[in-house]
Amino acid sequence: MESCKVVENIYLLVIITLISVLQNVFFAQKVERECKSRNIDTSAFERVSCANRNCMDAYPTFLAVMWCAGLCLNQAPAAFAGMIYLLVRQKYFIGYLGQSSQSTPGYLFGKRIIFFLSLMCIVGIFNYLLWRFYGSDYKEYVETITSAASALLLLP
Repeated sequence: MESCKVVENIYLLVIITLISVLQNVFFAQKVERECKSRNIDTSAFERVSCANRNCMDAYPTFLAVMWCAGLCLNQAPAAFAGMIYLLVRQKYFIGYLGQSSQSTPGYLFGKRIIFFLSLMCIVGIFNYLLWRFYGSDYKEYVETITSAASALLLLP
């Protein structure tokens, strides 16, 4: 029964992580398809390869802050922000295949989501330290604010 309690606290994060793995497979298949269908020296291959590399460079940071935010504060807003990040990353990838200027909104939006998740991590750790050393627990208040603020991520 103890394992059910643990899974209950992280299942949304696990789902988003698995979806992100599927997205990475999709990106890798696009690179492979482009490599097989055309000459490797073409600009289309370079764009798809570069977009894949850029997405993979930010991937560990995304996973770390999403899991930290979900574990230290609240999994629901962290998973919501994670899902939005995956949609934005898809937009970035597809935009990069066109003109590079089409990928800029996705890139900037992704940075904003990473910042939000990082802020959630910091607040969660700070709240834990307050509880540990001073006995003050503001987790309910912070979770309410975070849940409401996560909806602001949808604003362009």
